[in-house]
Amino acid sequence: MEAREWTAADAASVLRMPTAASHKYSRGVVSLRTGSTAYPGAAVLGVEGAARGGAGMVRWIGDPDVARLVLQRRPEIVTGEGRTDAWVIGSGMDARARTDEERATLVNVLRSGAPVVVDAGALDLAAEARGPVVVTPHDGELKEVRIPLGLGVDDVEGDDPLADRLRRGFEERLLVARETAVALGGAVLLKGAATIVAAPTGWFAVVRAGTPWLATAGTGDVLAGVIGAVAAAVAAAGPLDAEDLAKAAATGAWLHGHAARLAAGAADGAAGHPITALEVAAHLPQAYGAALSAAS
Repeated sequence: MEAREWTAADAASVLRMPTAASHKYSRGVVSLRTGSTAYPGAAVLGVEGAARGGAGMVRWIGDPDVARLVLQRRPEIVTGEGRTDAWVIGSGMDARARTDEERATLVNVLRSGAPVVVDAGALDLAAEARGPVVVTPHDGELKEVRIPLGLGVDDVEGDDPLADRLRRGFEERLLVARETAVALGGAVLLKGAATIVAAPTGWFAVVRAGTPWLATAGTGDVLAGVIGAVAAAVAAAGPLDAEDLAKAAATGAWLHGHAARLAAGAADGAAGHPITALEVAAHLPQAYGAALSAAS
């Protein structure tokens, strides 16, 4: 079972080119509740991804000490609540250290009806979503999504059948992603060398735009921000469903992967070199332009 590869032209079909009539709200507002005092960098990196991923406006909401770091990096960010077309939650959070108040806040976001990108420390809450949702786990995090859905409950008994399944190869990974999407009623983006994106409708695709140099700290935080920006732009134009959000997630993954290739000097098949998460974010506008050029 081979998934269709998501290409630059596919990404271009989702991305929105601003017009003379565009303004910051028409281009989409993405809000992030990410990072923590333990992991403040995740907030900075997610905001950087969102700001460079095409959103008209980026909000960040959270601890005032973390907000100061966000504003030092990006003074255009609004650190308060307001109009939101899409959310990003969970990056840089630890579910084990989460307070009841923080849990309630995250659940309120998930139940707001707005599209939500759920990452890292909020994955265990994804089943609470009442609107379009996409989860963005790597292999080790996928069980956090599945166990609350009644999938893979044996994982907690010591054996790890899910990990065994994910090691069997691409076809089994695709099957796992698709069954998780159906159970969730939302989109799943399973990170990997071949990133798999699946919607509960049966739609699925694979993104191979990246490079092994992406295997470095913080790049997942940037990815969540990019997906949030793309989703917000789509949602600003009209309602979107789970499949629309899956395609926005695949587009965000393509932008992220191509930006990494550009940052690593590997865009033309060269061996490349080490990169940091901020360098990936810095190349997102160039990746965005490359996608739009592919459609022209």
